Amino acid sequence: MELACLDLEGVLIPEIWIKFAEKTGIEALKATTRDIPDYDELMTMRLAELDKHKLGLNEIQEVISTLSPLDGAVEFVDWLRARFQVIILSDTFYEFAGPLMKQLGYPTLLCHKLTVDGSGRVTDYNIRQSNPKRQSIVALKSLYYRTIAAGDSYNDTTMLAEADAGILFKAPQNVITEFPQYPAVHTYEDLKQEFIKASVRPLTL
Repeated sequence: MELACLDLEGVLIPEIWIKFAEKTGIEALKATTRDIPDYDELMTMRLAELDKHKLGLNEIQEVISTLSPLDGAVEFVDWLRARFQVIILSDTFYEFAGPLMKQLGYPTLLCHKLTVDGSGRVTDYNIRQSNPKRQSIVALKSLYYRTIAAGDSYNDTTMLAEADAGILFKAPQNVITEFPQYPAVHTYEDLKQEFIKASVRPLTL
């Protein structure tokens, strides 16, 4: 059996922090792992900005409730699920992802959790484990699954390296340039073709 392991934000759904930054006008919150590879540094900055502007989980969830998956994402997940077992490996948080996972048909999601106080203030973030995307692939391989992974950011590259095949999808040019060993595509139709190429089975569109 082959598993398809996908990043979430930027691959299937909009970047939540960018959408929240656009809504609030806080420019610093537009930074993602495409810009700052160190996730701890990125999240520390995000929580500081939330505190500075007295914003919390309630405000973030209000923005999330207005979002939909990227155009074509639902059809792509359905196509993929008919041919692979699908697992989402993300650095998002369960407190963010629920409404969007419902729209995607509830694929399996492995991500992180937030610590939130009674007022809705986000006081901390709880990483599932160190280098969680790569470690998830390691664990799946230990169960003798073959893995094909797709992502768009620096924090996906260890997952792509550990998988039996890795694909960059909708990645910025700086990531594509730094990791030329991975095929880079920008449409779901091309991504389907890359999954077919990476499979050891005779799959078709």
